[in-house]
Amino acid sequence: MIKARINGITVEVEKGTTILDAARTVQIEIPTLCKHQDLPASAACGICIVKVRGSRKMLRACCTPIEDGQEVITHDPEIIETRRTVVELILSNHPNDCLKCGRNNNCELQTLASDFAIREDVFKNIVREIPKDSTTGTIVLEPSKCIKCGRCVEVCQGMQDVWALSFIDRGVETRISPAGDIQLGESPCVRCGQCSAHCPTGAIFEKDDTIKVWRALQDADKYCVVQIAPSVRVAVGEGFGYEPGTNLTGKIYSMLRRLGFKAVFDTNFSADVTIMEEASEFVERFVHNKGPLPLITTCCPAWVDFMEKYEADMIEHFSSAKSPQQMLSVLAKTYYAEKIGVDPSKIYMVSIMPCTAKKYEITRSEEMFIDGRQNTDVVLTTREFIRMIKQAGINFNGLKDEAPDHILGDYSGAGVIFGATGGVMEAALRTAYYLVTNKNLDKFEFENVRGLKGVKETSITIEGTEVKIAIAHGLGNVEYVINKVKEARANNQPLPYHFIEVMACPGGCVGGGGQPYGVSDDVRMKRAKGLYSDDEGNAVRCSHDNPYVKKLYEEYLEKPLSEKAHHLLHTKYIPKPEYRK
Repeated sequence: MIKARINGITVEVEKGTTILDAARTVQIEIPTLCKHQDLPASAACGICIVKVRGSRKMLRACCTPIEDGQEVITHDPEIIETRRTVVELILSNHPNDCLKCGRNNNCELQTLASDFAIREDVFKNIVREIPKDSTTGTIVLEPSKCIKCGRCVEVCQGMQDVWALSFIDRGVETRISPAGDIQLGESPCVRCGQCSAHCPTGAIFEKDDTIKVWRALQDADKYCVVQIAPSVRVAVGEGFGYEPGTNLTGKIYSMLRRLGFKAVFDTNFSADVTIMEEASEFVERFVHNKGPLPLITTCCPAWVDFMEKYEADMIEHFSSAKSPQQMLSVLAKTYYAEKIGVDPSKIYMVSIMPCTAKKYEITRSEEMFIDGRQNTDVVLTTREFIRMIKQAGINFNGLKDEAPDHILGDYSGAGVIFGATGGVMEAALRTAYYLVTNKNLDKFEFENVRGLKGVKETSITIEGTEVKIAIAHGLGNVEYVINKVKEARANNQPLPYHFIEVMACPGGCVGGGGQPYGVSDDVRMKRAKGLYSDDEGNAVRCSHDNPYVKKLYEEYLEKPLSEKAHHLLHTKYIPKPEYRK
């Protein structure tokens, strides 16, 4: 530990702590634009400059360790004026179209300009005309709004190991672009949206599809239905002043009915169905040797895209089960349509997800269509859903809780924890244990699969046999796990794992690329806690005990992995060797 003084206040912190972080321990906020809690400091913007007594230099607080005995000044007239000038210089290369920007009222640059009372152009405004790139169909790249902070590059290359984004050209010509200056849709981009979640401005944002939903709701020929993903319920409240992790499931159901949806479903229900299929698939492989191990989960479309591009030789290990989103959509247009006597062609499925990659998933292969019709018609991210609620003119905070439509809405505790890293694994293990032993676990919680460690490795014992498990979240952590499997396979060694869960986004879906801005590990943990609390308070804790899931199989699917279940609930994967590293 070292001691120093910041603005006359004594601080005691660990050696190596930056001035920025040390200041926060005594409630002093130094403004930043390029720094994000998830990422290493780049010192690109220069707004966090501070003074150190005895030095003539201004230092960048985000990347400068505080030293023992140091006296730091974070705010004085000269520092404030310098910071204002830095913001003015950034604005001189930035478009003045805030009202039409995807980040209006939620932009870090806009906030700083307001904080520093910048009311006029001090420097001549020179903005390069660089075309917008919407080719992914999920996220939109507007390079003219880029402030060159480097966050998206660090996320894409370091955190996610995708390498779709980079800086090209030099000096004042520097801009953000896919390597080789190609379209983003032609790049290795897996549409995870983490670049948009970490961008401080409107340079990268999700494709907005709310107008499609409004038009569908006004179309008398459409029977509009909707589903919400597990992690949406613990994040949507952030748009209305709630603490991250506040579970607003009942209000969301109520809101969706007020918007005009004829049926309100819950993706947690189909998460339970996913577990029935995926756990059965694991038991088939692990107990009956019907397929190679390890089995790898495939609920995350960004991970599936990554796998098809970079790990295609592992396809045989991938679960063929569709994601919960796709399972619910196909069941709505088959099972539900039959039950209520509605023409399936009239059903319009809207899916509210924490994820930008879900917009891609709905068209990724022919298995995402039935009888020529797309199973999921449109996907909204949590951010889009928040905007839609505000457009509707309904007091969301004042709504009373309602229940979902039970036929595809009632869920177990296992279904809701899908939204957190480790949740799919935990839910699958609860049911896999039951399928092997014909009895439920004494304790449903698997603490070793929870938390934000990048790779979690553990094991459980089922009927005297050890099941070795790995959970990876954030695509940059996947290579370690996959390489261990490949090395063991190449050297004829025992398998390091039997079951692997992968989520593309750090924290899992609670940290998805379409969730409200301001993500950090603290926010991810709060959102995950909200899901685990829902699980603990649920009378039904296992997917196989969900009475509506049982009814689905009895009336329609027969049993997990049946021919009909395979037709409706499973998919195939397509290698993309042109992307291989």
